[in-house]
Amino acid sequence: MTPVLGQAPRALRTSIDVSSLRSREFPWALEQGSVFLNAASTGPLPTRCIRAVNQWTQLRATPHKLSDELLFTTLATSRELVARLIGALPNEIALAVNTGYGLNLAARALPLKPGDLVLTPDREFPANVYPWWAAADARGLEYRRVPLTDGVLDERRLLEALDDKRVKCLSVSWVDSANGCRVDLDRVGRACRDRGIFFVVDAIQGIGVLPLDVSRTPIDVLACGAQKWLLSPWGSGFVYVREALARELEPPIVSWMAPKGTDDFRRLRDYDMTWRDDARRFELITLPFQEFAGMNASLELFFELGLDAVAGHIESLADEIVAWAQRTSSVKLVTPADPARRAGVVCVRPPNGERASERLRSRGVVHSLREGNIRLSPHIYNSIEDARAALDVMS
Repeated sequence: MTPVLGQAPRALRTSIDVSSLRSREFPWALEQGSVFLNAASTGPLPTRCIRAVNQWTQLRATPHKLSDELLFTTLATSRELVARLIGALPNEIALAVNTGYGLNLAARALPLKPGDLVLTPDREFPANVYPWWAAADARGLEYRRVPLTDGVLDERRLLEALDDKRVKCLSVSWVDSANGCRVDLDRVGRACRDRGIFFVVDAIQGIGVLPLDVSRTPIDVLACGAQKWLLSPWGSGFVYVREALARELEPPIVSWMAPKGTDDFRRLRDYDMTWRDDARRFELITLPFQEFAGMNASLELFFELGLDAVAGHIESLADEIVAWAQRTSSVKLVTPADPARRAGVVCVRPPNGERASERLRSRGVVHSLREGNIRLSPHIYNSIEDARAALDVMS
């Protein structure tokens, strides 16, 4: 493909062999006529994930072949893999079917009192708005949204808002789905911890793109669906609850496996309303086992490639889009140019977003139109030619 605007060809700064990866895991990406740059919406499933889900579907058709050990070992593996992914302990992970569950858990279970102030940035994805709004009405809290600056999060303004002594909880999206702005979790988390403020993170647009170590980053509750950047089935995801906090919180919705002793199916009617000591007290059973088996397979792919290699590959593709936008006078770069303030979501605003989106669709470039912006979100299966194909159409 001819480089955009006469730019000299260059290779991605990556150790990932995209051609080999496509052959093994994403054979559809070898087909001509379409370019998928929409991981921020729904991520495709690797071949290994499809195989795992299909195998489990066959087992589900013959339940006499499914042992309790197989079922619950699969979920235990999910907790272990997720913990490894984000630097947590397995007992800090509760499996969940979507991001919203974890945010609702935080909104209902955190020890907030009437009159306490809860903050989110303005223009957040609704999953990080409505749970707090509803909890404020139900619990007598005050919910307030911190205004943005030029359409993106201003961390200085956000930190200043934390100085109000009534603030007891802050909930943010790690990466904003509408503008691609990334929050410095270490900086904001430390500010919350120093002030005794609970810090909640919607991480669905960051995990699978950026490395994270919650053993060092002060986060209290983190929620993440796995269907986007983690390339996993719908209905798979997780909640991280800091170990000490998990032992203090009571589940706002009670699953029959939340109490201790419920792993022993011979004694389920020996009722004992004593919560488990870990985050499993927040899990709702029954979970979709086959979807978590698929998630496990996809997470193994990330570890095989290396989390740093994945991050570097996506960053290189994002850099290509950002550089194009910066030198194209008719296009506004909505996402911050600074690599430290963005991840895999890059949003640009052409003169007519609807028309640009139509052109991209007509050329087989799968993307999203959000708030008038063209949103491009490349992943490990994308090449630099994929990015340039989209940029060439918009040029």
